[in-house]
Amino acid sequence: MGRAYVKSTAAALTAAVALLSIASLSPAEVSQKDGVRVKVTGTMTPTALPRSGTAPIGVSVAGHISATSKGSLPKLTKIAIAINRHGKLDLKGLPLCRLGHINPSTTNEAIQACRSSLIGEGTFSANVKIPEQSPFPSLGKVLAFNGKLNGKPAIFAHIYGTKPVPTSYVLPFSISKGKGTYGTVLEASLPQVTGEWGYVTGLSLSLDRQFTAHGKKHSYLAAGCPAPKGSSKALFPLARTTFAFEGGLALSSTLNRTCKVK
Repeated sequence: MGRAYVKSTAAALTAAVALLSIASLSPAEVSQKDGVRVKVTGTMTPTALPRSGTAPIGVSVAGHISATSKGSLPKLTKIAIAINRHGKLDLKGLPLCRLGHINPSTTNEAIQACRSSLIGEGTFSANVKIPEQSPFPSLGKVLAFNGKLNGKPAIFAHIYGTKPVPTSYVLPFSISKGKGTYGTVLEASLPQVTGEWGYVTGLSLSLDRQFTAHGKKHSYLAAGCPAPKGSSKALFPLARTTFAFEGGLALSSTLNRTCKVK
């Protein structure tokens, strides 16, 4: 992170497609109701972690939305990602990105403005609806930056797409403490501007930033393996995702993964 590896919008989209393809290879959780189907995949690397304390990790989560019949999809209004309580956020010394510096902007402009605050990336897809034409798929690039929302920690997901016209906006994810199994909850409400892209069909996000602050190494996300004594492995819920739609429909999925003690 923080180096000039995004040289053009085309290169950025190629990297995003590769990231989504990797996520799609992991075991999926599928939920469906009222004609809507949501498929969620997720990965954590590495899977070998200390039993006591934590080590740097990267987490990727991807959601794909589709209709179970020929009917149209309802509009997505809210996304929530709850991360297991054994995963810890470390923001100390990580530079902040200001919303005004990346909204509006292209992918390259956002990188130039907030390179030091970059914590991850992903993809955004939708079915674009144009009057008197059939919907066509559109792909957008997502960049995740460390920020603040109303004085509290947040993730600014910068989304940029080129079809039907170049469009960018920032989707702020608030960060709050979870309860019980989940220690951190990322939550975002989709603004009306997403209507320009029609109906959202997919979103992927990978967080894996490591950085140095005040001479010490830090990782945006770190975790340990909650294996009980006498066991070298543990099955645990990595994340719980909720996709809410217009009309009150909400679909949730829990991603269970395995870690081993190193």
